[in-house]
Amino acid sequence: MRKDGLGRLQVVCGPMFAGKSEELLRRVRRAQLAGLDVEVVNHSWDERHGAGQVASHAGLSIPSSSASDVRGLRELVAGRALDLLAIDEAQFFGTDLIPAVDELALAGTTVVVAGLCVTFDGRPFEPLASLMALAEDVTRLTAVCSVCGRDAAFHVRVVADDVGDASVPTTAHVGGAESYEARCRRHR
Repeated sequence: MRKDGLGRLQVVCGPMFAGKSEELLRRVRRAQLAGLDVEVVNHSWDERHGAGQVASHAGLSIPSSSASDVRGLRELVAGRALDLLAIDEAQFFGTDLIPAVDELALAGTTVVVAGLCVTFDGRPFEPLASLMALAEDVTRLTAVCSVCGRDAAFHVRVVADDVGDASVPTTAHVGGAESYEARCRRHR
């Protein structure tokens, strides 16, 4: 990853329940097995499986650092020559993440971001949409439609929009199967 001094931007995206975190964890474990210097960061809003870890819906997990914004992310990695920076729940970092990961890749770090590329109401979810356009590698995953079993490129909220803290935008509500379902185009 840093062997030639060139960094890359890799995006793992899709709807909820597609296996994005699981794929991120697979890449992190491979880098660790190769003896690379790795940092894993999750957004501080995601405490579904406890603070200090990235976890998949399938039950896999790995220790992580937590950041509440891009400034905090930058502070975590400042002055470090990381081979791989893995960022989960990238959609919560907002568009400031775009120049930050670009700078890290230019400095030689391979940056893997995983997150939702579509909102629960079927719109592109920044910054993933822009990061996909700028990445060397994009892995777009699908889930299984909870209605018909087809490939699901979308997810929907199955709870009222007023759930949670009103100061948090509806697109930033963190949840799992209790709040969202994967859906195909026909059933979204």
